[in-house]
Amino acid sequence: MKVSSQKKFALSIFPLFLGIYLVLVNLNCVEMSASEAFTTNEIVPDILDDGPKELLKVSYSSGIKLEIGTELTPTQVKDQPNIEYEGDNDAFYTLLLTDPDAPTRTEPKVREVRHWLVVNIPGNKVNEGETKWSYIGSGPPKGTNLHRYVFLLFKQANGKQDFDLPTVPNTSRDGRLNTNTRELIKKYNLELVAGNFYQAQFDDYVPILQAQLGGPPKIN
Repeated sequence: MKVSSQKKFALSIFPLFLGIYLVLVNLNCVEMSASEAFTTNEIVPDILDDGPKELLKVSYSSGIKLEIGTELTPTQVKDQPNIEYEGDNDAFYTLLLTDPDAPTRTEPKVREVRHWLVVNIPGNKVNEGETKWSYIGSGPPKGTNLHRYVFLLFKQANGKQDFDLPTVPNTSRDGRLNTNTRELIKKYNLELVAGNFYQAQFDDYVPILQAQLGGPPKIN
């Protein structure tokens, strides 16, 4: 009878341990896929020295949930997305969206273009952070093929701090071109936590965005 009870107990807790094991395996795969995808797609070393360990959850009001490296259209990403992550309540974070492929991936003369920057985010409350560059969607010029659009989440090692940066609306290109993620990391002591990215090329929304920004970009 005693042996039977032990077997019943073992069988009763087996699903619990199996579930925990599968979760841990899944987390490990996510970590590897994010880092490997950044390297495979040359985001490392183009703008970063190392890839993120965690995958940043990005979703759009249209219902699209970003799968790392997928191709989306500028129309699909024209609205500011929702960002989800598990942040420490007593920590502050920086969120960046950048395009390293301007005007093209093979000739990135104005690498990088800053599409969105939010700093001093308390915990995971992105909407309570300080927006420095307001969100603009993807605007790859016609004929420039696929661009990579990279979301990066950083933990601010110095906690809440003053960022000596302008506040730029979504109607302006001021300070967006020729930015540098490595310099941002170094200047403000940022620690990469998570990331994600998609790829996009020209569609009919691009001229609308260009008009919003005052016309096509002037690149020498």
